[in-house]
Amino acid sequence: MRIGYFLSTEEYPPAELLEQARGAERAGFEALWISDHYHPWTDAQGQSPFVWSVIGALSQVCRLPVTTAVTCPTVRIHPAVVAQAAATSAVMHSGRFVLGVGSGEALNEHILGDAWPQTDVRLEMLAEAVEVLRELWRGGFVNHHGRHYTVEHARIYTLPDTPPPVYVSGFGPKAVDLAARIGDGFVNTSPDAELVRRFRDGGGGDKPCQAGFKAAYAPTEEEGVRIAYERWPNAGVPGELSQVLPSPRHFEQAAELVRPETMKDAFVCGRDVDAHLAKIDEYAKAGFDEVYVANTGPNWPGLLDLYQREVFPRLR
Repeated sequence: MRIGYFLSTEEYPPAELLEQARGAERAGFEALWISDHYHPWTDAQGQSPFVWSVIGALSQVCRLPVTTAVTCPTVRIHPAVVAQAAATSAVMHSGRFVLGVGSGEALNEHILGDAWPQTDVRLEMLAEAVEVLRELWRGGFVNHHGRHYTVEHARIYTLPDTPPPVYVSGFGPKAVDLAARIGDGFVNTSPDAELVRRFRDGGGGDKPCQAGFKAAYAPTEEEGVRIAYERWPNAGVPGELSQVLPSPRHFEQAAELVRPETMKDAFVCGRDVDAHLAKIDEYAKAGFDEVYVANTGPNWPGLLDLYQREVFPRLR
């Protein structure tokens, strides 16, 4: 099982993200995830750099494979532009780039004033967007007149030798079925064996399944819980709210209903090696091929050191 590090663009400025990537490679992590947001979930997180700039910079500071976890190529950015950005990223990373995509959240996608579609429409848009991406990556001029997107006389000139794989995020049955049908891999954040089975049985077969979880490294579990609750109370917001709330202040309002103890379920808090190993084991038993760990708060060097000195030796 590949163990990677998750770069949270919602919480760290670009230079610190690059420092984390360097440190993750030195510590023995095997790959990187990076989130793509216009807004953080809450103001306490406080950042949201443009992901494509950071991805380009990552190619100059480490050699780890990079996956977007995940980009929404449907509303805020037209898929023809995402296709060019992903192709350039794949070239800069010498083919070690995966485009993870999903149907998105209103938090990031509503900013241009477009209506936020219902789930079925968002998935339909995502399927067409992936079609546009792959058309453009084949080279030559593309004319596409679909239900949701129009592309006229567009050609991407800077292309990698092999088009980047497209991994599709899915949390509900319809999204997982779409991932199985059109994805080169599957992305999730829950150790849910049933979703992995649904993906594999629905056409995904033995394609890679990636997942991620969050940690709050601290000297004690209590301090980790405090940091997690301060920075990421939205992790306790249930159901579809994460897809439909439009701004950080709405997430902060919803998070007022979240209890600090909930962070113990959503995060690995503290520095207990066994807790990290147990969480990784949950994802392994669920059938995931790769798992990515994110740190929240200022203590990420401690998490990297914990994995290098204590977690990886016991795993490997």
